[in-house]
Amino acid sequence: MTAAHEAPEPQIRGRRIRNPKLRRGIFLLPSLFTVGNLLCGYYASVATVLGSVQQTDPFDHASKAIGLAILFDSLDGRVARLTGTNTEFGVQFDSLADVVSFGIAPSLLAYTWGVRHLPGMDTSPDVQQIARFGWWFCLAFVVCCAWRLARFNVQGMAPGGSKYFVGLPTPAAAGMIAATVHAFKSPIQDWRWSVAWIFLALALAALMTSTIRFYSFKDFPWTRKQPSVAIVLLALLGAAIWRWSEEVLLLIAGLYCAAGVTLHVVRFFRHRLVSRTA
Repeated sequence: MTAAHEAPEPQIRGRRIRNPKLRRGIFLLPSLFTVGNLLCGYYASVATVLGSVQQTDPFDHASKAIGLAILFDSLDGRVARLTGTNTEFGVQFDSLADVVSFGIAPSLLAYTWGVRHLPGMDTSPDVQQIARFGWWFCLAFVVCCAWRLARFNVQGMAPGGSKYFVGLPTPAAAGMIAATVHAFKSPIQDWRWSVAWIFLALALAALMTSTIRFYSFKDFPWTRKQPSVAIVLLALLGAAIWRWSEEVLLLIAGLYCAAGVTLHVVRFFRHRLVSRTA
């Protein structure tokens, strides 16, 4: 085989890697994070099934597993970019893992935690209907998650760079459900709250398939020198999450979702105002 047909050797910041074992390991490293993401999604699904019998604790374990899946999902892409091992296989593998961790697992959690227990608490026909069709509404979350991931694989980020996502990212939507369950823990026992919960799941599903832009944090200079104040603030945030994880994580998830919608509304009315004055 001539040199022109040889596969290019991977590079790390411009340096070629001569060791074949190291080369295989680097390609394997991002996939290990993706497997960790997939493992967390699977565990969250199993814990949710156990929660339908044991109540409370397995639901909280499921929500924490989804949170860990978000962490693994954020790391696999960064590791692949830093090591120069981005591949089409890795992109597709990551998307399939995301369907499990951020589609199936949170929708199961949303249904079992928020709707599944209603029939045993209230026998009225309306409540029975909510419980009967609740899983259909949670199914919409899975479908919209898969649709969102497929659109991202085809279209990528918002036009103009990697600063914004088009539509609510699937980890953020799953994180909103997981943070809510982690904050309140005990399953919903009031049909009115179940209806509100279903509407929240539907709203998150709609945001995933919308064209609303959400900040991606990909333009943040994580690998550059940062002022001391930024390090202190990050340390304080980590300490707050460690000490008051229920309140802080729910606040972060809610603010991220609300910020994208709010900025979209502001841009919409600003555009209308400019059109009228033009």
